[in-house]
Amino acid sequence: MRKSSKSVVACILLLLLPALSFAGKNETINNNDLSVQVFFSPRGGCTEAVIDAIGQAKSEILVQAYSFTSAPIAKALVDAHKRGVRVSAILDKSQRSEKYTSADFVAHAGIPTFIDSKHAIAHNKIMIIDKSVVITGSFNFTKAAEEKNAENLLIIRSKDLAQKYIENWEKHKGHSEQYEGR
Repeated sequence: MRKSSKSVVACILLLLLPALSFAGKNETINNNDLSVQVFFSPRGGCTEAVIDAIGQAKSEILVQAYSFTSAPIAKALVDAHKRGVRVSAILDKSQRSEKYTSADFVAHAGIPTFIDSKHAIAHNKIMIIDKSVVITGSFNFTKAAEEKNAENLLIIRSKDLAQKYIENWEKHKGHSEQYEGR
């Protein structure tokens, strides 16, 4: 890896440290096998990048989402579920009452879907794929995030980082309620 690439990766990891908080402490990830892709919206390919990553999943996809209205992302998750990938989603409580939400689509497709109502807002926007890929950033899984909003998306390949996110995902699942859909 070139020196400038290492600097970019180091800066990205510094920005991610708040997201690595678990049990009240920040943790540092040291991983030489780290790779990062960066996308920006509007119309910067964020949705396509998420769909491509979902399409490459072989065993597991864990989702946490605040706003989840993207039909193409929901369809990709259902397609992954149909091909045998274990998919589970934790969503913000607002998804119970939104006029349109992909929560109903994935729940009705048999994907275990949970609502995290413990927090004022469950504002996570992440996917963890095959215990080695973390998708995160400001990018909500919505059409507006792709077409209208100024958003960012990181696809980070790191087993160490993915493990931290899995631990946090499990912590939130522990206080979330099953959602069967409307």
